[in-house]
Amino acid sequence: MGRIGSRLAWPRAFFVHTAIVAFLGTLAIVVPFVVDIAENRCPVPLSPGVWIMLVLVSADGAYTALTRRGLYIPGAMPSVAVTFGLLLVHGWQIAALWQCIPVLVSGLIRHESWWRIGYTMGHYTLAFLAADLVLSLFGIDPGPESTRALTVGDLPAAALAGLTLAGVAQGSGWLIRASWRGMNVFALVRAEVRARAVSHGALIGLSPLIAVVCAAQPWLLPLFVVPLHTLYRSTMVRFDREQESRHDALTGLPNRRLLLERGEEALVRAEGGGRAALLLLDLHRFHEVNDTLGHVAGDRLLQQVGARLETLVRPGDTVARLGGDEFAVLLPGLDMESDRPAAQEAVVALARRIVDRLGEPFDLDELTLDVEASIGVAIFPDHASDVLGLLQYADVAMYLAKRSRSGVELYDDSRDVNTRDKLLLLGDLRRALDNHEVELHYQPKIALADGRVDGCEALVRWRHPTRGQVSPEEFVLLAEQTGLMPRLTRYVVDVALDQVARWHQEGIDVPIAVNISARDIHVPSFADSVAAGLREHDVSAAALQLEITERVLLEEPQRAAESLDALRRLGVRLSLDDFGTGYSSLVHLRHIPVSELKIDRSFVARLMLNEGDAAIVSSIVQLAHSLGLRVVAEGVEDEATYQRLRELGCDSAQGWLMSKALPGDEATAWLLRNGVGSHATPLGPETAALHRWADVG
Repeated sequence: MGRIGSRLAWPRAFFVHTAIVAFLGTLAIVVPFVVDIAENRCPVPLSPGVWIMLVLVSADGAYTALTRRGLYIPGAMPSVAVTFGLLLVHGWQIAALWQCIPVLVSGLIRHESWWRIGYTMGHYTLAFLAADLVLSLFGIDPGPESTRALTVGDLPAAALAGLTLAGVAQGSGWLIRASWRGMNVFALVRAEVRARAVSHGALIGLSPLIAVVCAAQPWLLPLFVVPLHTLYRSTMVRFDREQESRHDALTGLPNRRLLLERGEEALVRAEGGGRAALLLLDLHRFHEVNDTLGHVAGDRLLQQVGARLETLVRPGDTVARLGGDEFAVLLPGLDMESDRPAAQEAVVALARRIVDRLGEPFDLDELTLDVEASIGVAIFPDHASDVLGLLQYADVAMYLAKRSRSGVELYDDSRDVNTRDKLLLLGDLRRALDNHEVELHYQPKIALADGRVDGCEALVRWRHPTRGQVSPEEFVLLAEQTGLMPRLTRYVVDVALDQVARWHQEGIDVPIAVNISARDIHVPSFADSVAAGLREHDVSAAALQLEITERVLLEEPQRAAESLDALRRLGVRLSLDDFGTGYSSLVHLRHIPVSELKIDRSFVARLMLNEGDAAIVSSIVQLAHSLGLRVVAEGVEDEATYQRLRELGCDSAQGWLMSKALPGDEATAWLLRNGVGSHATPLGPETAALHRWADVG
């Protein structure tokens, strides 16, 4: 499919077309005038009305340029009514020449390119020529020497000539804009004609009256300024309302409504054998810009983001702002020749270029801001058959990109929580929590120095009535991707605290560690809910340990730090789980109140096979101890690894070598048998080797 998304020049055929039109239009006006001058004839009628019209159209060109704020709508200029009236009296050549003057004045004031000015002038010239040809079919042949006055019988011919003038003047623009936007040209024509037929018709409808006044009483022509101006303003007000309803007020980009309209058009065009893609983009921590620098700076940043996005896509693509810091990019008309993987790869490559480009600094006055973005990608017809489906699936992919910090994710239905099967599973999980069908199993942690049990980790288990045992990775991820995670965490903490209270009654004083997610930490009331649970079960805060992952340190670190500090003040110990697999470093540990690190099982499993992993484990242990932190190794499955960890100074170990995760009753029996509690005999280093693995199953 090739490279997508670089700013492309318009098609070569368009430039050729523009050059030819402008050249022919110029020749059509200039040659007759040169001939007239060469033959000592005056090329311009000496009628005062002609010169009054020149003043009027010149003023209109300046007024239009100054009041449209850089926006120009061909055919909406009041000068068209004046120059069409001039055509009805003196012919198409002088009318076209006079119409070129406001176009030139307006273009120069707005600093438009010369090819666009020439293009517009050329098409107006051809439009006036076409209108003149229509008049000639009815026997009307106005010209500099003509003295024929318009009659009532000429009005149908004049009306048809006016329609021809408007159609030719805007027809090429319709074709080009429809191609640019990837939409059907007839749909564009219907939309614009329906919106502007009345006002444009009124402008052209005044032309016969202007022609009559020009011939009979030219000094009355300035009286047309007021009605022409009124019609023009009503056209512009209606156009502005259309723009506002379909464009974002801050950035000027298309909004959700216009994106959906263009998306529908793009999919209709792609149904014959093509693809279209939708990219959904979200900025990271944008609220921090607003909170720190104010909303004015935030608005300017959004404007710069929108402008930068527009430089990265093709002319036919649509960049839209959906609200807040969320943007979308619609890519219509993608090539279908390459296979599906290649097509998806090309779109994802564009998305990565966008992420990289947005990662370059933004300048706000003297302040430089670095911005990160995540993009979700969905492709028609690979992922969805309509625009709303593409938007939904791109949103799912964008959430996954933010969660994994990968920057870009292509929609994958296996990771979508909104599929019917996963929605059913989610409903079953809610009911299982209500009915206390979700269980906790407990895996002991053993102190390597003396073989004592110094804690247990609570691991959640769910046996579905029809599906059987559901993997924790599946239903925990499902809860995390939806709003169910806080409820699942509260349930697990409550069950764990209840188990701690039961153990305490049996003389077992072993703390329980519970895994919590980043979403839990970011809930402001999380520490309060933990405190309420401790009070309800009459359990000391020291009996509860919460395990967090490194991702907590990266997502909204300020809010996470506040929540973690509240837990520390409560007396709850914190452990950093899966250490070594994320993006953080030990430097972060100085800013969060953790008391323990858990070395990821991937390093432990290769400890005896890879010296590099052994060096990593040794370094983690030494650095953690220097910061006053305990170190726990996960996934210990053989005696050699156990002994090696002990030699490296690791504090505790957890894994199948000691015990698998056990249900509450079995865990209680295991703890009592292995010397935990006031009535149990602690295990010594020698006897521990004989007894601690007895119940591995």
